[in-house]
Amino acid sequence: MNILAIGCHPDDLEIGCGGTLIKYVMEGHKVSMCTIANGEMGHAVIMPEELRKIRRKESEAAAKVIGADFFCIDDVGDGQVEASDKEVRLRLIEIMRKTKPDAIITHNTDDYMRDHIQTSAMAYDASFISTVPHVFTESEATTGLPAVFYMDTLAGIGFIPTEYVDISDFIEQKLEALACHESQIKWMLDHDKIDFLDFVRTCSKYRGLQCGVAYAEGFKQYAGWPRFRTKRMLP
Repeated sequence: MNILAIGCHPDDLEIGCGGTLIKYVMEGHKVSMCTIANGEMGHAVIMPEELRKIRRKESEAAAKVIGADFFCIDDVGDGQVEASDKEVRLRLIEIMRKTKPDAIITHNTDDYMRDHIQTSAMAYDASFISTVPHVFTESEATTGLPAVFYMDTLAGIGFIPTEYVDISDFIEQKLEALACHESQIKWMLDHDKIDFLDFVRTCSKYRGLQCGVAYAEGFKQYAGWPRFRTKRMLP
């Protein structure tokens, strides 16, 4: 299968579904990761233009650890994501047409910040419009609508999974990919006294406790026609 994970900021996908993406890769599936916003506001000391470049490199390194192709819209700033932005949506449609996903993973529709919610809406809309032949991009329209899965919220607050993925064998690789985002991990540890790697490990253990394994990631599938399949789409 072809899997496309669409996150808002650099590190969002590693946090929410990194273990699942690694498991997909290990099972022989083709995985692509896409970020919408460039993360240039994610630091209080490093200036935005420099941080934008740093976070792009960090994302590329993390995708390499996961074994995924990486795409980035790049010129959308933090706090500026709008699902109604036709130009950005067309660029996302082109990425979908290149990757031809059987399944899409993105943010929950009721996540903790507006950028994430707008990214989720854009991913859903683009997945439909990518099938419309008279919406023109460089690549031809896709056929068929991919299944859509919403990944966990930060700390799992307000999110009750309907499906779980056992990532026990991949938790260290998930954290290795997340650790590539050094500009965020180090800043949070030094200045906010938050060990974010331990934070994410704890959340994965919490989801594991719910489904009887050491570590897991939780998801909810979009429940609308015609997105369902007769086979399990998550690994």
